[in-house]
Amino acid sequence: MSERATMVSPHRPAGRVERSHVRSARKRLAGRIRKTPVFHTSVASPSGPVPVTMKLEHLQHGGTFKVRGSLNALLESGEGVDEVVIASGGNAGIAAALAAARLDKSCTVVVPETAPHTKVAAMWSHGAEVLWHGTTYAEALAHATDLATERGALLLHGYDLPAVVAGIGVVGLELEEQVRGRPPVLAAVGGGGLVAGIAAAIGRRQQVIGIEPEGAAVLRAALAEDRPVDIVGSGITVDTLGPTRIGDIALDLARRHDVRSLLVSDDAITAAREYLWREFRILVEVAGAAALAAVHSGAYVPAPDERPVIVLCGANTDVAVF
Repeated sequence: MSERATMVSPHRPAGRVERSHVRSARKRLAGRIRKTPVFHTSVASPSGPVPVTMKLEHLQHGGTFKVRGSLNALLESGEGVDEVVIASGGNAGIAAALAAARLDKSCTVVVPETAPHTKVAAMWSHGAEVLWHGTTYAEALAHATDLATERGALLLHGYDLPAVVAGIGVVGLELEEQVRGRPPVLAAVGGGGLVAGIAAAIGRRQQVIGIEPEGAAVLRAALAEDRPVDIVGSGITVDTLGPTRIGDIALDLARRHDVRSLLVSDDAITAAREYLWREFRILVEVAGAAALAAVHSGAYVPAPDERPVIVLCGANTDVAVF
């Protein structure tokens, strides 16, 4: 294999992501990411107030948990990588751009033509080159893959690389230090990187539950078929830049650690997002409110004396949204 071919994606080889990999990522990321705070409170639900702990990951650098994964992947790649390419119209592109800037590397983000201007502007703000290609995430990914090969660059993936998942998993290790006991952890599912990382970190010790919109249940579809399958997504959290299937790594971790999928409606997500702003003046993007929607709507009913952890995972939205 040529040096250029090797450079395209040194993290692609198949392999399990284990707690040991997450622990190594925490050492690698020390001093480079925020240990985001937790907030113990109660939230409204159909059956009355529910005690919860919110993990305020929307306060992470770049407004997204994905920075953890991108930084870990780039740090693990070593000094030989000077250029990064990624396909994304959202937070993965922002995270890659920020991580590359921090490490003095160049970054190119290939985005679908309908990528939100707010997120593209954030990529630009971190110095990324942004190229528009196609109308779907899949089309952007195909072009990014070709571009990385052509340039001899590192091809990052938003959620399906071992180093990315391990970096994201540091969220779980932080929760072990911040929260007493072993309560269930509720986190949104997009491509599966967040739930996969948390499961790799703490899945043997406590329950991890993936919260999915009814119109974009990629984890549920994969668990039903026992393999990643493409879905036709719909709803407010789905657009042309979103994944239409779960990542292979996420499915592997979901199987091994019994991560289950819990569905919530678009209305429930919208209501939870508005509730966060109205009651706590916390502003998150739509997907960032999915985990809270499960409790707020009554889709998830905690056991007596249980205080579930809710991960608020993204803040890249228009500040004029309300």
